[in-house]
Amino acid sequence: MTDYKIAPSILSADFARLGEEVDAVLNAGADMVHFDVMDNHYVPNLTFGPVICKALRNYGVEAPIDVHLMVNPVDELIISFAKAGATYISFHPEATENVDQAIQLIKDQGCKPGLAINPETSLNCLENCLKNIDLIIMMSVNPGFAAQSFIPEVLQKLERARELITQCEKEVLLEIDGGVKVNNIQEIASHGADVFVSGSGIFGTENYQETIDQMRQELSVL
Repeated sequence: MTDYKIAPSILSADFARLGEEVDAVLNAGADMVHFDVMDNHYVPNLTFGPVICKALRNYGVEAPIDVHLMVNPVDELIISFAKAGATYISFHPEATENVDQAIQLIKDQGCKPGLAINPETSLNCLENCLKNIDLIIMMSVNPGFAAQSFIPEVLQKLERARELITQCEKEVLLEIDGGVKVNNIQEIASHGADVFVSGSGIFGTENYQETIDQMRQELSVL
């Protein structure tokens, strides 16, 4: 049975009480905390930096922190987020001149590297580096803003990524990011995803426990 992981994105949390919000979703059964880091350069929005990661670690959050860098350049923020307590650090291949070097930098900092793939980005970028990463983030929305609708055409791409992971014979998490909700998580999982980022799909609901339980129920039939 697949070990499915649910990763609420704090982009949709109430930042006035972020520590409490993160505690609430973790107590409700979430597996990790997802950071959507945007720089108003690589994508047209500005979110938050390493200080928030460090603050949550200081607050007492021990769960894995999954940092998705939608920034350019990536190197300095890789180092900063690693020092702040990140577990996974993923970046977009288009955002660096040397993908292998950025992957190695993440490893050198003691974190697990990942690549984030936009809806229009080819999976060819995975061919030479799949064995060197621990995570693929498949974007099911165009990066930049929260609460977007899921792009169904990404499901076929998700299947292909799962095939590549199987052929690689290495344990690589396949994460889906964008528009994930209770009513589509089962279908997404059936196409190969095993980590589910959900922002408004969790934080936008009244009862986090009930929502995550419903997600687990949808996944349990697979």
